[in-house]
Amino acid sequence: MIARLARLSDRVFTLAEWLLVLALGIMVVMVFGNVVLRYAFNSGITVTDEVSRLLFVWLTFLGAVVVLRQGGHLGFDLVTAALPRAGKQVCRVISGLLILVCCAVLLRGSWEQAALNMGNLAPVSGVPLGWTYASAVVAGVGLGLLTIADLVAALMGHEPPEHHAAGEAGA
Repeated sequence: MIARLARLSDRVFTLAEWLLVLALGIMVVMVFGNVVLRYAFNSGITVTDEVSRLLFVWLTFLGAVVVLRQGGHLGFDLVTAALPRAGKQVCRVISGLLILVCCAVLLRGSWEQAALNMGNLAPVSGVPLGWTYASAVVAGVGLGLLTIADLVAALMGHEPPEHHAAGEAGA
């Protein structure tokens, strides 16, 4: 059962990474194309700015979830590195609980904003502005689930997973 969940998790995060690549590619093509149109032909595509902004917000929030899974967020471990194993575990649990509180605040606020703004449409593209806030809903859920999984592992006495920086051998 756990192996199936791990494989499903891997597939979901592979899909998320591909969505990030796709969003960034679309943004680059749209913005570059619009710049060329503006400077070379004195025209442009007006929807480009709104769609690029929406994709950038989604890129940021979805990227935060992917990076958390890879262990790529900045951390300060000067104090915890000096602690014995039990102290490290206590700090890990406290940190996880604080992160869950932040995720709950993010999730509640973004859910309310997404619901409130689904009726407000972007002026050019007509996309409901609630979709912008929905990115924070997805991030709140994703970050929360990853944190809960880490808390369960910490409470079971498992060490945190070893993460490798991008570009290192074995990454």
